[in-house]
Amino acid sequence: MAFEDKTRPMSDVQHLAERAARAQKIIASPDDFKVCEGCESIVAERANTCPNCHGYRFDESPERVVEQATHLSTRPQQSVTASDLT
Repeated sequence: MAFEDKTRPMSDVQHLAERAARAQKIIASPDDFKVCEGCESIVAERANTCPNCHGYRFDESPERVVEQATHLSTRPQQSVTASDLT
């Protein structure tokens, strides 16, 4: 059984590969997601507030979701998420 070792940091290549894989899942079903207008994070369509910045305004257009997923897949994560604080 494979598990993620959180004690060893992920390499930059692994990190970008993981982000690209997540982006492909988002691009495949953009109607299930929306883009936060506060911090430009991609969140689940069912979210009422952004888990990162607690914003409540979103762009729900599939075109914007695909554009943002494509953009985020090409660069390292820059925002602080809840999982970074644990």
